[in-house]
Amino acid sequence: MNEKFEHLIERAEQLIARIESILPQPLQAPADWNAAIAWRYRRRSTGYGTLEPVRHMGAMPLDALKEIDVQKDKIERNTRQFVEGKPANNVLLTGARGTGKSSLIRACLQAYAPQGLRLIEVDKSDLTDLPDIIDVVSARPEKFIVFSDDLSFDEGEPGYKALKSILDGSVSAASPNVLIYATSNRRHLLPEYMKDNLSYTHTDDGEVHPGEVIEEKISLSERFGLWVSFYPFGQNEYLAIVAQWLSSFGVDAPAIEAARPEALVWALERGSRSGRVAYQFARDYAGRAA
Repeated sequence: MNEKFEHLIERAEQLIARIESILPQPLQAPADWNAAIAWRYRRRSTGYGTLEPVRHMGAMPLDALKEIDVQKDKIERNTRQFVEGKPANNVLLTGARGTGKSSLIRACLQAYAPQGLRLIEVDKSDLTDLPDIIDVVSARPEKFIVFSDDLSFDEGEPGYKALKSILDGSVSAASPNVLIYATSNRRHLLPEYMKDNLSYTHTDDGEVHPGEVIEEKISLSERFGLWVSFYPFGQNEYLAIVAQWLSSFGVDAPAIEAARPEALVWALERGSRSGRVAYQFARDYAGRAA
C-alpha cells in the first residue's frame, strides 16, 4: 500500500513539474547585466519572455552620421540629459526610410554606455509586456532606453494601448531610469484613410475641429515628448554620405571623386538617395576596389 502511495505521489510531482514548465513564467532579470550594453526582449513559445544580450554590435560613432546634424543634436542632448539624471523626454523619430533614425540611437548608446546607458530592444508584438520589463529594470542603477524600431500599428492591436498607457496615463508612475525611443515611417503610427476626414466638424465661422477618429490616431504620437523628423536626402547630401562611407572603408580621395557618377547610377537604380543606399554602394565599391 505504501509503495502504491509513494508511486502515486511521484507521478503527481512529475505531472505538476510538466505543467509548471509550460505555464507563463515571470520575467527574470539577466544573471549578469555586464554581459552586454544592449539587450533584446524575446517571448518564447512557452509564453514567458527573456532578456537576451546582444553580444555583437557594429561600431557607430556619432561623428560618422552625416547630413542629419539638427536631428543628431536633439537626440544626443536628450540622451545626455537622461544619463545625467536630468529631465528628458520619450522620443519618436519619424520620416524617410534609410536616413539614419536607428543608427542615431545606436550611436548614442555607444557614446553613453560608459556612463551607464543601456538599451532593450522590444518588437511591436511584445509591447504588451512593457510593464514587466520596466519592473525588472526599475531598481537598477543604469539608465535604460526601451527601443522599438519601425513602429506602426493596425487598428485594434494590443501593443498600441499598452504603449499608450506606459507613455502617459498609467496609474503607476514612469520609472526615472527608463525612456522609450521609437522609430517609424508614420508620424501618427496608425494608418490614415480618406474616410477619417468625414469625422471633422465645422463651425459657423469655418473653423475646423478634428473628430474622435482623428484624435485617437494622433493620441499615441502626442504622448512622446520629443518628435524628431527626418527628410529625404538631396543629391549633394547623398554624395557627401557616400564619400564619408568610402573614406571609412579606406578608399582614397581621387577614387572617391571618381566614384560619384557610379554612386548616382546606383541610387537611380534603387529609387532612393538615402543613407542606407549610400552605405550599400560604398560597401560594394570598396569591396570591388579591394
